[in-house]
Amino acid sequence: MSETTKKFTPRDKGIKLVSKPNDLDEYDDDLDVLRAVLSCGHITDPETLTDCCKTQLDCGQTEFRCPVCEETWPYDEVRKLAKLTLEEQLSFEEKLGTNTVKSLVDFRVCPGCSTFVERLDVSNLCVECPVCTEKTGNAYEFCWNCLREWKGSQNRADRCGNVGCTVDKKLLKDCPMISLTYFDNKVQCPNIRACTSCGMLIQHTNDGCNNMDCPECDNQFCFICLNPGHDYDEDQPCELAPRQTESESKQ
Repeated sequence: MSETTKKFTPRDKGIKLVSKPNDLDEYDDDLDVLRAVLSCGHITDPETLTDCCKTQLDCGQTEFRCPVCEETWPYDEVRKLAKLTLEEQLSFEEKLGTNTVKSLVDFRVCPGCSTFVERLDVSNLCVECPVCTEKTGNAYEFCWNCLREWKGSQNRADRCGNVGCTVDKKLLKDCPMISLTYFDNKVQCPNIRACTSCGMLIQHTNDGCNNMDCPECDNQFCFICLNPGHDYDEDQPCELAPRQTESESKQ
């Protein structure tokens, strides 16, 4: 194991310490090093745990999960077992707060009046600014992606009609993971997918199964594997498709 600044010693109280390989780092197997047993049962050292949780925060997650078994780690456990410094605690807590706000509310600055506007429909890039609409007496709509006055068909998830406007890749990349409670094994997948036919962004509300009917083009696809719609078999589950990096619109 590479030399780190944070290590466990026998003086660490209230932590179950063992001399076993690191479950979160396959190359860290020195049996002379003390490591902690996490609440999920897996084993790690403070430096690896810190790096793992930093990566999850950078990906926009609002909670910490074991990459091996997907069990949730409480923040107090992470703070203690990762031996977070005061500076790291402040950084972690700020990012947790920011990620939580982003997952609950989506705001942009209106290009017409510079006021903050909330997008209520995450599957539509066309957003109306109520301030501009009231001032002008005409509906003022702008593109959530390129922040220019809207052009083209109003209900689009991939782009507007302005030259240079592209799909909101950040939303596909940074949306949180959810556990589909419809299934006994709580299948996990990103909570926003782009329709595999028209590219419209669809958010799973966790109310219902894996099959999604696109409200724009009626295309049916599996929210888990992105293949054409099918019944999910928990004995032979379909393979989780990775996060989409762009809309798959054919328009």
